[in-house]
Amino acid sequence: MDLHRPLDGNKSYNDMTPEEKLRYDHMQMHEKHKGHESMHLTMIFVLIGSLVVAQIIVSQWKQRHYRSYSVFTMVAMWSIPVILSVKEGWIRFIMFWLIFTSCTGLVIWKSSLKPMSASTPRLVYKWFYFLYKASCCIGVFGYIVMILTLMSVNTFFGSKPQVWLDLALMCLFYGLYFGTLGRDVADYCSDKMATSIGYYTREGMPTRHLESNVCAVCGNELLVSEHEEGVIENTYKLPCSHVFHEFCIRGWCIVGKKQTCPYCKEKVDLKMMFTNPWDRPQLLFGQLLDWIRWVVAWQPLVLFFAQAVNWLLGLE
Repeated sequence: MDLHRPLDGNKSYNDMTPEEKLRYDHMQMHEKHKGHESMHLTMIFVLIGSLVVAQIIVSQWKQRHYRSYSVFTMVAMWSIPVILSVKEGWIRFIMFWLIFTSCTGLVIWKSSLKPMSASTPRLVYKWFYFLYKASCCIGVFGYIVMILTLMSVNTFFGSKPQVWLDLALMCLFYGLYFGTLGRDVADYCSDKMATSIGYYTREGMPTRHLESNVCAVCGNELLVSEHEEGVIENTYKLPCSHVFHEFCIRGWCIVGKKQTCPYCKEKVDLKMMFTNPWDRPQLLFGQLLDWIRWVVAWQPLVLFFAQAVNWLLGLE
């Protein structure tokens, strides 16, 4: 379609075809911004400057005050998408966000209670581990649907490629967004629980004696040794000789981004822990989620700041 082809001047806007309306709107936009090339160049410089300054501030904040940075990022990721969804009327996302917020809010509340129930840590880790698995499956499903669409598999089912691509992008976004947010909330809860349960302080010094048959994360008894095959879950032993329930140490290391022993703070070798090749892609997926924080939490703030600067300078 040639957007620059002249229009019939005798037609009103209401009588135009959709193609003619598109050409008319395109011509009006060009007419409105004609002669504003220098202003547009200034706006581009403002945007580039905002991105550079924001990157420096975020990196320095993360290095110097990681805890406040992580909390702010978590709150921004939790709130900004739903604010935009309410503004645009995206009902589906709002419904999923409300379900996620209700369940996760309950988990955060239980992890914050003092005195904390002995079953709370295990419940919290199971929830976030389930959320992590679900986000992986949803994201991979969306990726597979996208590949199948590019291979024109949708034609065998009589479906339009746009329908399949919409489904693929939706699943990819939901998997990445809720997976990343779940990891950040799990990190917040893991710090609170590990301190509350009393095995170590925030400085890493143990404050309670660890029994040989007790998991250092949840405080419950270990049902099988590290050399036995468990019915529901196995028992893992770290190089520092401390032992844990499978779900607890997986939640601590993968979901909560904790690559240290919960008791003595020794570095954890994840490759030694997970010998099953099907478990290793989870670690790669966990690293893949990190980049979405900038897109969801920080990029909207940077764009808002750039728009505010443009408004103060009188740029359109």
